[in-house]
Amino acid sequence: MGRLSCFLLSILSLQVLCPNINMFFNQQPVMALPLYTDSRWIVDEGGQRVKLACVNWVTHLEVLVAEGLSKKPVDVISEQILDLGFNCVRLTWPLFLATNDTLASMTVRQSFRNLGLIESIAGLQANNPSIIDLTLVNAYQAVVSSLADNNVMVILDNHISKPGWCCSSFDGNGFFGDQYFNPDLWLKGLTRMATMFKANKNVVGMSLRNELRGPKQNVNDWYRYMQKGAEAVHSANPDVLVILSGLSYDKDLSFLLTRPVNLTFTGKLVFELHWYGFSDGEAWKTGNPNQVCGQVVNNTMRRGGFLLDQGFPIFVSEFGVDQRGTNVNDNRYFNCFLGWAAELDLEWALWTLAGSYYLREGVVGLEEVYGVFNWNWGETRNSSFLQRISALQYPFQGPGLAETSRHQIIFHPATGLCVLRKSLFEPLKLGPCTQSDSWSYTPQNILTLKGTYFCLQADGLGQPAKLGITCTQPNARWEAISDSKMHLSSKLNNGSPVCLDVDSATNVVVTNTCKCLSRDNMCDPGSQWFKLVGSTRQRVSGVGMKSSFRISSVLNALGKNLLGSFGSLL
Repeated sequence: MGRLSCFLLSILSLQVLCPNINMFFNQQPVMALPLYTDSRWIVDEGGQRVKLACVNWVTHLEVLVAEGLSKKPVDVISEQILDLGFNCVRLTWPLFLATNDTLASMTVRQSFRNLGLIESIAGLQANNPSIIDLTLVNAYQAVVSSLADNNVMVILDNHISKPGWCCSSFDGNGFFGDQYFNPDLWLKGLTRMATMFKANKNVVGMSLRNELRGPKQNVNDWYRYMQKGAEAVHSANPDVLVILSGLSYDKDLSFLLTRPVNLTFTGKLVFELHWYGFSDGEAWKTGNPNQVCGQVVNNTMRRGGFLLDQGFPIFVSEFGVDQRGTNVNDNRYFNCFLGWAAELDLEWALWTLAGSYYLREGVVGLEEVYGVFNWNWGETRNSSFLQRISALQYPFQGPGLAETSRHQIIFHPATGLCVLRKSLFEPLKLGPCTQSDSWSYTPQNILTLKGTYFCLQADGLGQPAKLGITCTQPNARWEAISDSKMHLSSKLNNGSPVCLDVDSATNVVVTNTCKCLSRDNMCDPGSQWFKLVGSTRQRVSGVGMKSSFRISSVLNALGKNLLGSFGSLL
């Protein structure tokens, strides 16, 4: 057997053993660092879209060491980050690590010993013996090197000044001029970090400051110092992306609508936003999810999302949920967030990698329920959560990704899956978005399978949605209704309104009575929330590719025959 045949057989075997391998092959590898901006997109040196699908790795707490190194070797963690589908880490650091030489020169062992973390010292000795006696700044460099060795991009995030948990409006770290936030010292720290990692090409960006906040925050000082910080970083390392955060815990960039930043460089500027369920208090739990989703998305676009239209990338550098799945507020928020992030094809960084902390807010070994890993970092906390974000780990569109004409995929945020058809004779089901069918959404609100005569139709309450060729009837028109704009609603032949839904037992796409359209706050519309997402990516069909093409041909031929026989119905 020839080498090419062996290679193809190996790929086929991987697809059988690992169904999600298609997502890996559909992800564009980062080969041409450094990165740049092309209007609202981030691209590599070849002009190819690079989507930041990051996870936050905490290194800003009192210990000043990347969390988890007492549980696992750093290279194992770095490998797992890539295996989980993340291509990037937002690695946090406190300002004092770069500006207090006495602190930075302390060894890892000394730092843990000073805090009484004897058990963690034993874990570090066992898992990372090459790190435990490094200085704190060298240990930070070792983590960056490990990520680079595993082809994981790094964004250095100045998270806070004084090491500790973030954030409070009165912790002295919130805004320029606060007790621990000297602007001149901050500029010095940014310059040092930019210079320190100038030779490391996998350090692709620097986030200048996390969650500006507190009583001193004001727009004029934001422009004064953030522009100075951007220039300082770019001067020290012109290769990195410069990422600017907003006011009010990184929720407000609205002042940029009428007053742009004034910088000497172009092609490197990115803006970041944060959005959690608790950012909106208990609104998701106490309000109607459709109304809350519509209101919050509109506010987010007004306070920062408009920058996409101004030609800047938006990096949602923090979002996340309680991954135990028991937090109603988080669960409802997350369905809305995923629909929004998918529709806009945003860059993002999940909070957080850590399943537990060495020491947080005085508690040793505190569990992090927002963490990808469980408490002992041995397993992932919630595999279904990782499935839900997997569709967002690859780009839907952008420069260099015009693999096919623009179309829509039908994304279901509650599962992270998309609507697809297995064959002519099986009902539509949810499946991997990389294998999703291409849809056209016409001005008449008709969803048609691209390249065929078939459209999506409602057939009855609790019945599977079907494909048909009679596309002028009310049951073939689908309107995005409710404040969330994520209910796809049609009408049955008897005039009854229905919404697209999912049978949770089979993943079959059905139609049911529309849920949660009133002010009711006790219902959850998640199963009926769908988002039409624009894409220019080709469908990846894996092992079934040939049979899928055959089925597509049969569908098209049948459609033509039916069209000829029943053209008068159209």
